[in-house]
Amino acid sequence: MSISKLELLGMEGAIANYKRGRHLIHPKYCILHFDAIKSRNKASILIGRTVEWISPAGRSLKGKITKPHGNNGAVLAHFKKAGLPGQALGQKIKIIK
Repeated sequence: MSISKLELLGMEGAIANYKRGRHLIHPKYCILHFDAIKSRNKASILIGRTVEWISPAGRSLKGKITKPHGNNGAVLAHFKKAGLPGQALGQKIKIIK
């Protein structure tokens, strides 16, 4: 089953965590999970797409998917400026472009 480009627009996922190492957390980079994406090959289709998170105050923060993360369909997204706040973890995110 392949996913068409029209099905990608509006696809919702969840923000899993920040990119992190043993001693350092990178709040500009977030790991995202999408329910329809289950493998690394399918996750590579999402590279270059723009995602948007809308805060409870109505402000939207946009990021770009840069690469797959792991083998189970997670992706890494880069958010400019200060990155995402901690309250965004676990919330929904949407592909807009």
